[in-house]
Amino acid sequence: MKWTKFYLPDAYSPTMEQLVYFHDHTMSIITSITILICILLNSLLWNKLIDLNMNEHQMIETWWTILPTIVLFLIAIPSLKILYSMEELINPTISIKSMGHQWYWSYEYSDKFCKELESYMKYNKKNDFRLLEVDNKMKAPFLTQIRMIFSSSDVLHSWTIPCLSIKMDAVPGRINQSSLMIKKPGIFMGQCSEICGANHSFMPIMLESIKLNKFIKWIS
Repeated sequence: MKWTKFYLPDAYSPTMEQLVYFHDHTMSIITSITILICILLNSLLWNKLIDLNMNEHQMIETWWTILPTIVLFLIAIPSLKILYSMEELINPTISIKSMGHQWYWSYEYSDKFCKELESYMKYNKKNDFRLLEVDNKMKAPFLTQIRMIFSSSDVLHSWTIPCLSIKMDAVPGRINQSSLMIKKPGIFMGQCSEICGANHSFMPIMLESIKLNKFIKWIS
């Protein structure tokens, strides 16, 4: 991902791939409608043709009511399918709890071995990503179904990694959950997406995706 890039970030989860496909599908429909409207407006501006028989035409009125309904169905059906798939949690292998604090994140692994770590933003160094580097990265295995649990100890936060299509609010006194499936190894970055206070922009998220056997060695 580069600062000058106008398109969506590369997808590294199945859900994000579906969201990119849905974006392309919707934009193709919107572009087609926009071109058609421009052609019709151009025709109205430059032509002086008048047809008195077209003042009332029941068939045309019927079709311009039916066609927008069909277009809305073409957009709504895949949208609802993705929405419901994002909420599904089917036999997660690992559960990771993320707690938002002012202003850092803490992570808790408590399935087999109890492991906790706190993730603070690091000061800028020559090879660090500015405002995105942390001292303790959250580690997770790729090609593994993961359940993410979110909460907060003080104010509202939002745990967000765009290329993994995950964005969930961390609410004090409440637990939210989301599914996560990473397709490739790598380091993925995000930031808190809720205005949570003076240092809101200084609590980045850095997730490192590793092999399952390396993850087991690390957590044990």
